[in-house]
Amino acid sequence: MDHVVYLDAAAKEIDRILGGEKTMIIRGATGRKMPYGRVNVSDTLYFLNNDAQGLIRAKAEVSSVLNSDAMTDEESLRLVEEHQGELQLTPKQLSRWGGKRYLVLIGIEKVAPLSPFGVDKSDYGNMDDWLMVGEIGKVKLVK
Repeated sequence: MDHVVYLDAAAKEIDRILGGEKTMIIRGATGRKMPYGRVNVSDTLYFLNNDAQGLIRAKAEVSSVLNSDAMTDEESLRLVEEHQGELQLTPKQLSRWGGKRYLVLIGIEKVAPLSPFGVDKSDYGNMDDWLMVGEIGKVKLVK
């Protein structure tokens, strides 16, 4: 399964992933929202910044997935802090994700830069920061 994943441009997440500093992606919410329970080891993640460019710039393979049970604010923050070495979150990101009731921690490997390309998001009306696309070739925009 292929996934399109929006990353924090201000935190330079793509650069830190390509540089090998960041080896884990996090998502969380008060409920079990995407990608909770929908990401598996060996899936491929395609990364783009959450800026106006909308271009895929890198990809990685999922090496591990942790879908948390419902947690208290304290348990959630503790889990984030335990994985901070892999997550490399900024203080702003720590406050965003720490305290979420449900967290998804996704380990990544086999990171590779890509020649930038756009994706057709027209089939994804509910725009989110995570799109399950099935096969990237179906949404890749070819010039």
